[in-house]
Amino acid sequence: MFTGIVERVGILHAMRRKGEVFALEVEVGSGFLEGVELGASVAVNGCCLTVVSRGETTLAFEAIPETLERTALGSKEVGARLNLERALPASGRLDGHIVQGHVDGCGSVVRYERTGDDVRLGVACDAQVAGYLVPKGSVTIDGVSLTVVGVLPDGFDVALIPHTLAVTTLGELALGDRVNLEVDIIGKYVHHFLQRRGEMNIS
Repeated sequence: MFTGIVERVGILHAMRRKGEVFALEVEVGSGFLEGVELGASVAVNGCCLTVVSRGETTLAFEAIPETLERTALGSKEVGARLNLERALPASGRLDGHIVQGHVDGCGSVVRYERTGDDVRLGVACDAQVAGYLVPKGSVTIDGVSLTVVGVLPDGFDVALIPHTLAVTTLGELALGDRVNLEVDIIGKYVHHFLQRRGEMNIS
């Protein structure tokens, strides 16, 4: 599990087809490698990927074609900057919110307005994804834990503070960019429970 608090911005060093999967190599810097062993989980732009090899300053991952098709990772090119987070240890501090690294869908940037030091980011998304969101609730955009400001039937918006803009890739977004979205897992469980309860007529 993750928290949506980005630890490092890495660089996509290589991505190539390797049989039935795609091999991704990401430059992460030596400091990020501490505690990351083979088989460990790392959130890469919000996608939980498994480490398959390590270099002195790099990590390698494998992704099936479906992962690249269903997330925004498939549109990334070599040199792209990626938000990185190591899995949360059991003794760790939960500073963001509970994040699984399971992308619920992709959104598209439709608003990017700067007022002073703050940015209001608007994202269009599938109605099903928007249906899980509530104002002041949590959402993850490209692996970054954020608070929802407003919700529409087909999208939502968030406010980005200067620190978030400085330490993640969200400050580099432009209109039309595709982003990975993960809704709050607690809200998703509640939604599905109430839906099943209604279907089963349980009082």
